[in-house]
Amino acid sequence: MTAHPQTQSASIQDFFRLDGRVAIVTGAGSGLGAGIAVALAESGADVVITGRRPDPLTSVAEDIRRLGRHALPVPTDVTDPEQCDASVRATMKEFGRVDVLVNNAGVTHTSPATRERPDDFRSVLDVNLLGSYWMAQACARVMEPGSSIVNVASMLGLIASSLPQAAYTSSKAGVIGLTRDLSQQWSGRKGIRVNSIAPGFVETDMIAQMTDQTRSEFLRGCPMGRMGTQREIDAAVVFLAGPGASYITGSTLAVDGGTSGH
Repeated sequence: MTAHPQTQSASIQDFFRLDGRVAIVTGAGSGLGAGIAVALAESGADVVITGRRPDPLTSVAEDIRRLGRHALPVPTDVTDPEQCDASVRATMKEFGRVDVLVNNAGVTHTSPATRERPDDFRSVLDVNLLGSYWMAQACARVMEPGSSIVNVASMLGLIASSLPQAAYTSSKAGVIGLTRDLSQQWSGRKGIRVNSIAPGFVETDMIAQMTDQTRSEFLRGCPMGRMGTQREIDAAVVFLAGPGASYITGSTLAVDGGTSGH
């Protein structure tokens, strides 16, 4: 049976703390992943940060340590199941536990479907979908009841894209399906909750370089009429990772300003 907090005695603030927990964040060298890793540390977790390039991981690790938390950078290519297993072994050696996995590593590719090369399509699925599976599989082997997996999908796994990116949208729809299946397998038997978030358009360095016209086109279908922020994504992940979401599993939380429900 899934572990749950003592709801009668805990204060509401306790439901949003991750003290004493160890989190792994993939794709944590920059962008959303780096922000999520720091947010988990702010909430009390020690954090293992993974990514393909070592140098950015070192910088994020320093940010986490300045918060008084432990950080372990582990260069990892999530398309390689052996490297995923190795990152979990390194975590267990350093901390002795894995409580949270955030599957954030992702790539995208834009190409008309009739001209997309097979290798380009496969490379996106390799990272976004298969990489999420290999990491979840490796973590679930050592996670204790009460642990949590948060997969970073996309609103484009829920709605059609205005750009030709079949590989990306297919991979993110696959992540949402994977979330449901792993939740079904693990939530009751292992006590591991599995959820996903589906971010919309979020303020990033790439978005900041867009013209006003392009930004307007992106936001045309967004009822809130603005981009999301890093901290809004962080908050959603921290919520799903922690005891505040102890009765939530198999769900996808759209963090997209209402775009997918429009």
